Amino acid sequence: MPYVDIKVAGTLTREQKAKIAEEVTDTLERIAKKPKSYTYITFTEVAGENWAVAGDLLDSD
Repeated sequence: MPYVDIKVAGTLTREQKAKIAEEVTDTLERIAKKPKSYTYITFTEVAGENWAVAGDLLDSD
């Protein structure tokens, strides 16, 4: 099973991780026609790095 390792600066809440995972799986389902269970997603916290967040994944609706 393919997996995606998402590197994040600092700590994300469970809800934030779920939102990011949902965005990734929705994109794979829509573009690559893969089922939601196709990709295993992991999160790695990277201390001391200056990472930019792409898009508005963590913004509230």
